[in-house]
Amino acid sequence: MKAGTKSKLGVFLAVLLLAGCQKSAHEKSERYVFVSTNIALPYWQEAKAGFLESAHVLGVKAEFVGPNTYAPQEELKAFQDVVASRPSGIVVSPAQPKLFTDAINKAVESGVPVISVDSDSPESKRILFIGTDNYRAGLQSGKLLASLMHQHGRVAVLTIPGQFNIDERLRGVQDAWKPYPYMSFYKVFDDRGDPETARSQIVPLLQNKEPVEAILCLEASGGPGAAKAVEQFEMSGKITIVAMDANRETLDGISKGVIAATVAQKPYTMGFYGLQLLDDLHHNRVHEFKDWRTAPTSPLPATLDTGTAVVDPKNVDDFRNALAAHT
Repeated sequence: MKAGTKSKLGVFLAVLLLAGCQKSAHEKSERYVFVSTNIALPYWQEAKAGFLESAHVLGVKAEFVGPNTYAPQEELKAFQDVVASRPSGIVVSPAQPKLFTDAINKAVESGVPVISVDSDSPESKRILFIGTDNYRAGLQSGKLLASLMHQHGRVAVLTIPGQFNIDERLRGVQDAWKPYPYMSFYKVFDDRGDPETARSQIVPLLQNKEPVEAILCLEASGGPGAAKAVEQFEMSGKITIVAMDANRETLDGISKGVIAATVAQKPYTMGFYGLQLLDDLHHNRVHEFKDWRTAPTSPLPATLDTGTAVVDPKNVDDFRNALAAHT
C-alpha cells in the first residue's frame, strides 16, 4: 500500500472513531407521551402508529396512554400522572377543552412542552395545535351531504357534544346549510364515541319509521354504528349516511353501499408530527429565541392543519390499497 493511501485511510478511520465517540443528539432518558381519548378506537390506533414511528425515526422512547372509552375525567387523570413523571414532552387530545386548561398550563409552566392534537384546548398554554381545521371539515361534510340529498331532507346527527373539535364541525355544518332552507336537523344524538351506542340511537328512528332521510356522523364511531342500524332494517341506499374518518368498518360500509361517503382525517400524520415538534422544542432547534420556555411567543406555528379527504365509492378501493398496514 502506498504511503499516501495509508495516510488517507488513517484519516478516514480517525473520523469514524470520532463520530462513534460523539454524544448522541438524544439522551437515554428522553421520553415522549401521547395522552389520548378512547384508545381502543381504530382512529387512535392510527395516531399511535404515527407517534411510535416518529419515535423510531428519532431514536427516542414513546408511550401511548389513555382510557379505553370516552371518559374525560379518566383522561385528565392520565394526563396529570404523565406530567408528574416529568417526560420530555406530551401530546394530548383533550376530550373537553376547559377541563384540561389548568392541567396543561401547569405542565407548560413547569417546563414540559405540551402539544394538542385532533381536539384543542385553545384557552390553555399549549404550544400549538396539530390536526384538522374542524370548522372547515364540518363545512365539507355539510356541503357533501346537501349535494347527495339534492339540498332537501331531514338529518339525524351523531356527535359528542362538548368536545371542542366536534362542536366546531357541527358549527361548520350549520353554516354550510344556511343557503339550503330545506336541509334541517331532525335530532342530534350523543353517541359517546361508541359504535354500539350510535347504533342504538339510530335503531328506534328506523323502527318507528320516523321522517329521517339521512344520518350525518361527526366522529369516527358514528359511521359504523349507523351502518349497522341501516343494514339491520335493510335500508341500505334508502338512508344517506355521510361518515367521518376512514377506519376499516367505514371503508367496508362504503364498499357495500351502506355509507355514501366519509370525510377522512389524518390521525397518523397528527401523531407523527406531534412527536417531531415536541422533540424540536425539547432541543430548542428553532433558534428564533434562546429558549422556548422563556420566549415571549412560541417559535413554532400556532396551528398545523393536517387536512381531510373525501372517500366515496369512486375512490374507496384506491384509498384502501394505498394505506400502509400499521400495527
